[in-house]
Amino acid sequence: MKKIGVILSGCGVNDGSEIHEATLTLLFLDKAGVEAVCFAPNTDQFDLIDHLTGKEIKGKKRNALVESARIARGEINDLSQMKSSEIDGIIFPGGFGAAKNLCNFAVKGIDCVVNPEVEKIMQEMHRDNKPMGFICIAPVLAAKVFGKYQPKLTIGNDPETANQIEAMGGKHIVCEVGDMVVDNASKIVSTPAYMLGPTISKIAGGIEKLVEKVVALA
Repeated sequence: MKKIGVILSGCGVNDGSEIHEATLTLLFLDKAGVEAVCFAPNTDQFDLIDHLTGKEIKGKKRNALVESARIARGEINDLSQMKSSEIDGIIFPGGFGAAKNLCNFAVKGIDCVVNPEVEKIMQEMHRDNKPMGFICIAPVLAAKVFGKYQPKLTIGNDPETANQIEAMGGKHIVCEVGDMVVDNASKIVSTPAYMLGPTISKIAGGIEKLVEKVVALA
């Protein structure tokens, strides 16, 4: 049975993984008959957001691995233990955690730095010619790490974010919410999801296509 790693970044759209995107990824992996293995970095989140008010909660910290375990029902692994040799592909759901905890794109934009453990596994997967999927805002990770290869990526049609992706070396492709973009040379697949939305049923189509493609390439 194929194993696909799902890289989470917390729990909640504003400071961690987008829960709908993460759950749909796990659902479609299960429907595809592959084993989903969840991972997250064992680090403090960049910030903590009250999802009812949208305001930052000051003076408190939460751990991205501990929070991600909420989505994974406790079945999750420390990202530092992840090895390309043990999995067949990886998928990054979106949410601000991808741009705050997996890298600091939300703060630094094109000058962002990617979490060393995230970059390490991405480089290993690329070296081993294994597929990677990036959902919502997560394609900024691929642009930053693989910019020299000019990967084809999408975040939908937002001009500002598309320009930032291209400034980091990526080639942005405008895409509808129910579709995906595939860079065959690097085996990178991306879909806009909630960068376009607007509802869970709309994003589901694109995520299902992304999952099916990553599994097919694995």
